[in-house]
Amino acid sequence: MELLLLFLSFCFLTLSGLTFATESGTPVTTVTVKEDDDAILPCSLYTNVNIEKMLFDWKKEGTVLQKEVFMYVEGKHYNNGLPGQDEQFRDRVSHFPEELKYSNASIRIKQTKLEDKGIYTCDFPRLQPEAKIFRIELVVGAAPQPSVTNLDQTNDWALLQCDVNGAYPKPTVEWWNSNNQIIPSEEPQVSKKGEHFYVTLKTTVKKTDRYRCAATQKDIHHQIYKEINVHLNGLPEWAAALISVLVVFIIALVIALAVTAYCLKKDSQRMENGPSSELQRNLTSEKV
Repeated sequence: MELLLLFLSFCFLTLSGLTFATESGTPVTTVTVKEDDDAILPCSLYTNVNIEKMLFDWKKEGTVLQKEVFMYVEGKHYNNGLPGQDEQFRDRVSHFPEELKYSNASIRIKQTKLEDKGIYTCDFPRLQPEAKIFRIELVVGAAPQPSVTNLDQTNDWALLQCDVNGAYPKPTVEWWNSNNQIIPSEEPQVSKKGEHFYVTLKTTVKKTDRYRCAATQKDIHHQIYKEINVHLNGLPEWAAALISVLVVFIIALVIALAVTAYCLKKDSQRMENGPSSELQRNLTSEKV
């Protein structure tokens, strides 16, 4: 499985047109992992040269000094007695011995931490005719699942709260309804402890529905969410709409009945005062 992951990593770099460059100020490739996951940092000469008798040295760039991550010297390395490894990486970094004959100097960092993020160099200082240095950027993200709470509820509304604790990089937190629509929310409350962000987002909902709080971290291409069901005792939306239609229908019916009654009354009055009444008056006058 490990060999397959390495092979796919190298194929991706080759097919996408990326190759490791020497003496470059920009990382050639980026490796992204979640905190506490293992990270494989790729480094290969892309030849069939056996590097079992060579020297390669992994370092992490810093603002002042570089940190020794992993050094391999003709079979000796930090995991079998070679001194000099930085305390941050002790007992956490390993290489792939069976891959050395294929010029593969990749390493694995176990249970990555936020402080592991940064730029790493893979250096072949004794390579002839010239040394080669490869640069890889490691991005480490903390992506905890949100927690959701129904803080308060009446027959007509519910106050929901979403908490995202200890995320890195800073997440975008949103409330969504079951139709995948973002719903209006209060201004998020954001605090920071060290590298980790803590975000609280509240919203008031007025419909029975399934609501979802989503935390999105575009920098590490990650999204995670938690759902909560809300049932309000008020009428559901379809019932309220039906009642509205019935009210309009009843009002229209009352108006129609009133107009009909008025028209019938007018017709009755016309009948009473119509030709028969006039004929009766004429006959009365002739008798006189």
